[in-house]
Amino acid sequence: MRHGLRTLLASLAALPLALAVAPSAHAADPTTMTSGFYVDPDSSAKRWVAANRADGRAPAVDASIAATPMARWFGSWSGTIGTATGAYAGAADRADKLPLLVAYNVYNRDYCGGHSAGGAASPAAYADWIAQFAGGIAGRPAVVILEPDSLGDYGCMSQAQIDQREAMLTGALTELGRQAPNTWTYLDAGNPGWANAATMVQRLHEAGLRQAHGFSLNVSNYFTTAENTAYGNAVNRELGARYGYTKPFVVDTSRNGNGSNGQWCNPSGRRIGTPTRTGGGAEMLLWIKTPGESDGNCGVGAGSSAGQFLPEVAYKMIYGY
Repeated sequence: MRHGLRTLLASLAALPLALAVAPSAHAADPTTMTSGFYVDPDSSAKRWVAANRADGRAPAVDASIAATPMARWFGSWSGTIGTATGAYAGAADRADKLPLLVAYNVYNRDYCGGHSAGGAASPAAYADWIAQFAGGIAGRPAVVILEPDSLGDYGCMSQAQIDQREAMLTGALTELGRQAPNTWTYLDAGNPGWANAATMVQRLHEAGLRQAHGFSLNVSNYFTTAENTAYGNAVNRELGARYGYTKPFVVDTSRNGNGSNGQWCNPSGRRIGTPTRTGGGAEMLLWIKTPGESDGNCGVGAGSSAGQFLPEVAYKMIYGY
């Protein structure tokens, strides 16, 4: 990881001035400060394997999922948030590894979809929460994915609600830039099946993308890496044409090995994808969603709640059936 981004960054630096990569609020490169990604020792997959050693599925789940670096999600369930992010970033730092954190607590979260509804009690409560989230990370190296789905979830929202959400995201980016100088923050941009590039670009820019290191794609979804790369490049073309800058992007490849069948909520027949690495046109390919965690009470996860680990789904996802 120490030198994996050099070629990409050099090529971006060679872009014409009008399409130059906008400077990030974060001057440091956390990938050069660490020796690879952190494996969460307390992920839902790790916990299931530890509690079910005699289960015939456990060895495959352990080797193919639990041992892979992936993000830890933080929200209202995380307790005192600054303590939680500080403990996680601190443990990774002591291991000389780069942690992936997801901030998932925006006010009126999943307002239109509903399966993951919740979040902070008010915009002010969210501002306080994200400030503590950033303060917990402090100067340690980290990668943060900021509020998955938040810019795609506009279908039933009024303009006042949209403006309010974008202001919260801008404020979050400001706090992360101020308090976590060695963190790369990626503002989530949904996936290729949600909004066209032109629409998403306007939302990203209005939510403060210029302050972020980049944007994230395909979080908790199934579109192929190639589809996401094409979409990310289209977003950057629009950004350059409309606002005069571009940004790096990352792709969640945790469940995209078989691509999408058009369903987003616990579809059958999906497969784990390429684990964390650089290349493929994206800045990084990351596991942001844990394979086997439910999307909600739907599909092959009927009867489950969002985030619940489903061992049979995880096991089938390893083999793609």
